[in-house]
Amino acid sequence: MRPPAPAGLIRRSRRRPHRRLRRRVPPTPAGRIRRLRRRIALLFALVSAAGLVGMTVIAVRADDSSWRAQVDVDLKLRTGEFVADLRYDDAGALEYPDPKEGGYDCPPVTLFTGTADRLTALAGPHRPCLAVPAPAAQELAAEAGREQDVALTTARADNGHQLRLSAQPFAGPPGENADAVVVAAVDISGSQNDHERLTLLLTVVCTVLVAVSALAGRWLAGRAVRPALTALDQQEAFFADAAHDLRTPVASLRLLAETGLRGEADSTEVMRRTLRQSTRMSELVDDLLTRARLKAGAVALDLEPLRLDQLVDAVVADTPVDRHRVRVESVPVVVLADAGLLRRAVANLLGNALAHGHAPGEQADIEITVGADGTVAVDDAGPGVPPEQAQSLFERFHSGAGSSGLGLSITAWVSHAHGGSLTVERSARGGARFLLRVPVHKRP
Repeated sequence: MRPPAPAGLIRRSRRRPHRRLRRRVPPTPAGRIRRLRRRIALLFALVSAAGLVGMTVIAVRADDSSWRAQVDVDLKLRTGEFVADLRYDDAGALEYPDPKEGGYDCPPVTLFTGTADRLTALAGPHRPCLAVPAPAAQELAAEAGREQDVALTTARADNGHQLRLSAQPFAGPPGENADAVVVAAVDISGSQNDHERLTLLLTVVCTVLVAVSALAGRWLAGRAVRPALTALDQQEAFFADAAHDLRTPVASLRLLAETGLRGEADSTEVMRRTLRQSTRMSELVDDLLTRARLKAGAVALDLEPLRLDQLVDAVVADTPVDRHRVRVESVPVVVLADAGLLRRAVANLLGNALAHGHAPGEQADIEITVGADGTVAVDDAGPGVPPEQAQSLFERFHSGAGSSGLGLSITAWVSHAHGGSLTVERSARGGARFLLRVPVHKRP
């Protein structure tokens, strides 16, 4: 026999929390499609943003390099032109332009002479257009003298503006005279401001384009997955139709089978009712498949010229009317239509009138009129259609009590597929008047 556990252990075991296992619910097909749409939109936005940002950066850098290179070229031309005017006379004295003539003023030019370690300003601008810091100009001149090459630098003036300086040496005869250096300067604040404005403009445009591309990617992704969502909706609608319409006949067949097994009714009557229910189920399945194919656009119309009046007569002759009365008034008319689908549409209108176009227990009195304009009018003397149901009558499950709603919806789809229409109105006989229109065949 096992000894009892210590009280402390029992107390700790009671305090231990229980872990609940959470089952991960898999996403629905529609959820996966919407997730794919978001990923496509995000990927499109990221690719567009990367391209636009890269192009903006390249454009900004290219503009910065371009204006700076142009400034340097202009400065080098300025110093080169001034150096070209320098010369030594026969006595070895340096000859240079007179500063009072204005050649030094704008852009300001300063002429330095002496060794690289000790340069002296020999001539400068008389009325300079901008103030150049003397230490910066002298330091650049010393650098150009040491390197014996053109030197460039950037300095800041007393007013805070950015300046670009260029220095070019001028060497005298060896062993006779010290070298000279020409320094020129230019204000680059205006070019920098223009570059900053361009950078700001490109940044704003890039931001706007990224936002537009994101919206466009979302829209394109929605358009791309819309057929899949539509097909999924059609599939769900088909399942709903099948579940709704097949529930009653399946239950009736099951009840008939149980009644026959128990021997509570005549076997002949049970078989007759079973055959009637199975026939109705077959018609429902056919209607479901036809409606699904029509809605999905999978039915290719086989258009051909045919006599509408003869087609209506054939439908009336093939439809069992029992004790009901059906009259047909028609004129010869040729329409361009699919014979099989049009026959089904007319049969649905006639079947609807036979089922609902009369009071319970009374005979139906139906009148079918075929006009020369390609119309088929089905009038009955029943209770009619309430005005509030006229708009939704041709949708599924809205055809009235005891009906699946697929017959009239199929008829509406057939009429629209042929470029016609299906309407309902109050009949002069007190019931409902269904008017089916199809295009008349125009002979060449």
